[in-house]
Amino acid sequence: MRAALGMTAFIIIILTGCAGPTPEGAAPAQSARLYVANQDDATVSIIDAKSQVLAETVDLRRYGFADNAKPHHVQVEPDGSAWYVTLIGAGKVVKLDRSNRLLASADLQVPGLMTLHPTQDLMFVGRSMSAVNPPPRIAVIRRSDMRVLDEIDLLFPRPHGIAVHPSGEQVFAASLGTNQLASVGVADGEVRIVDVPGPAHGFVQAAVSPDGHWLAVTAELTDELMIFDLTDLREPKLARTVPMPDGPFEPLFTGDGSWIYVTCLGANRVAVVDTRSWEVATVLQHDAFAQPHGAALSPDGQHVFVGNRHQLGGIHDHHGGKPTGAGTVVAICAANRRPDAAIQVGNYAAGMGTPLPPTVPPPRPCR
Repeated sequence: MRAALGMTAFIIIILTGCAGPTPEGAAPAQSARLYVANQDDATVSIIDAKSQVLAETVDLRRYGFADNAKPHHVQVEPDGSAWYVTLIGAGKVVKLDRSNRLLASADLQVPGLMTLHPTQDLMFVGRSMSAVNPPPRIAVIRRSDMRVLDEIDLLFPRPHGIAVHPSGEQVFAASLGTNQLASVGVADGEVRIVDVPGPAHGFVQAAVSPDGHWLAVTAELTDELMIFDLTDLREPKLARTVPMPDGPFEPLFTGDGSWIYVTCLGANRVAVVDTRSWEVATVLQHDAFAQPHGAALSPDGQHVFVGNRHQLGGIHDHHGGKPTGAGTVVAICAANRRPDAAIQVGNYAAGMGTPLPPTVPPPRPCR
């Protein structure tokens, strides 16, 4: 920043949700929605996060977007009042309200993953890999009016993974093309580059632990989850690596930071890492896991949702059009580490989002 920026057409439900009342601090029940970007359909599926039932499907073509709009990732305001979706094919980041009315949009070349600032009216957007040479910059957008305030040059190619620190002080971006991370100061726009040793890692996505101490980054080429110490936010230090099944894609911390769920797209599995021992506690299997891509936490912290593409092609094949079945979302009991339900959505289920409160409760055992 150049200035301070203050497998059929039905739904399969296998198990009911967790017992007990909604924990204190969770998002209100009326906001408990999971938004799923169906990249091959130009649609977004909306799932009731508590009942785990498909509520509705938003067809983006009704707003004038084309068949190849390619919705890729979704983020949601903590109170559920609005949601955002990146459209790779349309070159836009779109804002809609809870009633799915189009509010505003921002023009951005091949927008990919995004993250919302925890306290300021800002969002940060990385780049998709659809372009041969995507811009080596992340965008800063003011959420209230979707104005692009800045594009920050990261000095490395293919910025893909992106996450903001819970304090809101730094944004972290990771490169698919080089073994580098960027730590960007929100207030001053200072960019610091962190070089990571080893062969080409292919960093896909990043996540920060709830306590702000750890940065987890998936390395799809070396099949690792790389853990960085954030004692100095400006200079993340590689602390350890955790071996993963083939093609680790998106990491997700539980509300108490005790577990990291990692979608492993190439292996059709989901790995669960115990952050106390930094070992893989279990590798989950399910008939509905087929190229598991996106991951999202339920607002009450009790379930991890995993979106599945069910497509032929490689990890970064964004062209689609080769479905082996409709996309699915699998709900996993976060505490028991057990798949609970599979919900059919649109073709090529990609990134997902839910309205997460500032503090997400720890998972409890499900019934």
